[in-house]
Amino acid sequence: MSTDCGFCALVADPAGADVVFEDADTLAFLDRRPVFKGHTLLVPRTHVATLADLPADLVTPVFAAAQRLSAAVVAGLGAEGSFVAMNNVVSQSVPHLHVHIVPRTKGDGLRGFFWPRTRYADATESADYAARIRSALG
Repeated sequence: MSTDCGFCALVADPAGADVVFEDADTLAFLDRRPVFKGHTLLVPRTHVATLADLPADLVTPVFAAAQRLSAAVVAGLGAEGSFVAMNNVVSQSVPHLHVHIVPRTKGDGLRGFFWPRTRYADATESADYAARIRSALG
């Protein structure tokens, strides 16, 4: 845990986040400024800055959770597919490893690495998106 890391703060107290998944090693929650609604961030509970810093024993749990979430955003939101990505240092707005899981549909306008951002209308709408993804996880 890092005392000055926003994601470590969420891991310690996720009350302010729209959590869609958690287990002993990871926490997943909706991005507050999503590319598309349902855009989920997955973080290891342990503070590591980049993929190169991820301990070997966390590689499988993190990527297994990413795999499940990539299917859940499709099933839960009626998307046609998903986009899964992570930045390492450059364009990494929070220096804590995080995987972006973004629902996609054909013709959604996402091109290359230009990521326009949107907002949820209110806390009720974001909670609804989180619930739909949680439901798809089973």
